[in-house]
Amino acid sequence: MNTYVNRKSFLQSIVWSPVAAVLILTLLFWATGLPALLRSAEAAQLTFISATLSDSAPANLASTTIAWTTATSTTAGQTIKIQFDPVTSLFAEVYSSATSTDIVGSGLTVVNNLAACPGSGTSVYPTGNYNNGTDENLTLTVCPSNTVLPGAKSIDIGAGGTKLLYNPNVVGSYRITIGGTWLDSGETRVAIINNVVVTASIDTTFTFTIAGLASGSTVNGTTTSTTTSATALQFGTLVPYTPKFLAQKLTVTTNARNGFVVTVQQNQNLLSSTGSYIPLFSNGATTTTPIVFVAPTAVLDNHATYSHIGVTSDDADLNGGEFTGTKFAGNFNTARQVFSHTGPADGTTANKGTAQVGFEIETSALQEAANDYTNTLTYVATPTF
Repeated sequence: MNTYVNRKSFLQSIVWSPVAAVLILTLLFWATGLPALLRSAEAAQLTFISATLSDSAPANLASTTIAWTTATSTTAGQTIKIQFDPVTSLFAEVYSSATSTDIVGSGLTVVNNLAACPGSGTSVYPTGNYNNGTDENLTLTVCPSNTVLPGAKSIDIGAGGTKLLYNPNVVGSYRITIGGTWLDSGETRVAIINNVVVTASIDTTFTFTIAGLASGSTVNGTTTSTTTSATALQFGTLVPYTPKFLAQKLTVTTNARNGFVVTVQQNQNLLSSTGSYIPLFSNGATTTTPIVFVAPTAVLDNHATYSHIGVTSDDADLNGGEFTGTKFAGNFNTARQVFSHTGPADGTTANKGTAQVGFEIETSALQEAANDYTNTLTYVATPTF
């Protein structure tokens, strides 16, 4: 008797089994890369993301720059959603009325709305008038026919100088996420922390000195006749119609924020023991607006015209340069400005830290004789801190 055994191949057995067929297909898909195909449709993590606030103090308004780097393109119609503190929404935006000059992109262009989209490029427009909902976000949609290419990107919220986001009013670390319908996503954090109050003090300084000038020195176009000291102007014997000019040097050193003013004032006219005096320039008129020095007119029985004394300064910017051009004034029977500056002074720079002040006398033959004409000049230097 012959015995026949019907043997089937292993493959035939599997093919004939429905369960085995499913297993074979599954093994083939895994072996040929289906998992990689499935993963390609998942969101990718951004390779870089950061958030920078212009002010990190609680409850303060701040400008905000969000930067990221993506490896994939964002295509037309896809959205990029920047969300501030997505869980508790403690940030508060005020950019609902912002324009494209307030919110500016780098690596992509932000336009005001869909109607402003160009036919091609890397433009995006805001969804919901720069605020898409109540969760404090900025959602941007890629314009039709536009593509935002891979690479570094940033959005500056407050680029025009207008701060558009209130920080949370509680100190802490807060999430900022980037998501949307594009393929990439990521998150970063910002720290809200109290400001540091910095205090300092600087002692005030102010030094004012008076020094004499040598004979032959030039002050505002006039040459000095005699050497002076810090405490004396000695005109000596005056000859009719022969002017004499004496001067002193003033210096100021100060850190006063608003500078200083120096004035000069006589306590009386140059007066003799007999009661005779030398009037103020010009011809007793106590000239307020400086003019070029002139000789006294010498009108008989009009004592004010017998002689006079005037003051000048080489501070070229004093009251708009009023003394420039060899001019003199006569109104120093009250405090008369002769030197000033509007900021700190170094004691050496002309018009700012140093100036020269001079006095000129001219007499006529009618001026009464006396050998003891005298008065006192008082300089007052006033800083403004």
